[in-house]
Amino acid sequence: MSQAMQGQRVLGVFAHPDDAGFFAGGTLARWALEGAQVSLVVATSGDKGSSEPEMTSDRLATIREAEERAAAEALGAHEVVFLRYRDGELYPTLELRCDITRLIRLKRPDVVVTLDPTVYWWGTTSLNHPDHRAIGAATLEAIYPTARDRLNFPQQERDEGLHPHKVMTIYVAGPAEANVRVDITGEPLERKLAYLRQHKSQIVDMEAMEARIRERSLDPQAPPTYPRWIESFRLIQLSR
Repeated sequence: MSQAMQGQRVLGVFAHPDDAGFFAGGTLARWALEGAQVSLVVATSGDKGSSEPEMTSDRLATIREAEERAAAEALGAHEVVFLRYRDGELYPTLELRCDITRLIRLKRPDVVVTLDPTVYWWGTTSLNHPDHRAIGAATLEAIYPTARDRLNFPQQERDEGLHPHKVMTIYVAGPAEANVRVDITGEPLERKLAYLRQHKSQIVDMEAMEARIRERSLDPQAPPTYPRWIESFRLIQLSR
């Protein structure tokens, strides 16, 4: 068991059910296996992600929250918190920043994982979801300076007993520029796939999904005789 993550508190802040798995599932699973307490925050319940003619937003939200709870358990996460903003309508508002600040002050994480707010596209065939940019921006703004400084949202300390907290380590997933790679070979990768298999409302062909994840996560720098699977991040290490 890695001593680096033993006892560490990790807060993953994402836009939709299934985001944690696609963007950072292997890393979060690895840390959980190493003894970290992993909590997931999902800003929306994914209530727009269906093309079924008879589906409603309320019904879909219920389905997707249940899928995410089961997925988090498969990943090894400690808990899931749903903020229940409307899918597809997420903006980095003061309200959202306040909600994330509250959770940072409540959970007091050593590490926060979130999405890159600067990415609009990957290559020439894939656009980033606006909710992904919004949650990344709101989370980074909640980390610095909001959650750190007690005069930001002082009612949280006055009325809820939540004291300021400074996050020291940030892993930005799906980054425009990565500077760290995490090895997810073995059980972490299997847990990532087990997480994603719970999202049946979103993934039609599970075999194709697994093949795609294995292909995209394969480390091109590893020798063919010793394959390795990785996830890449922009690591930000704040000073005290």
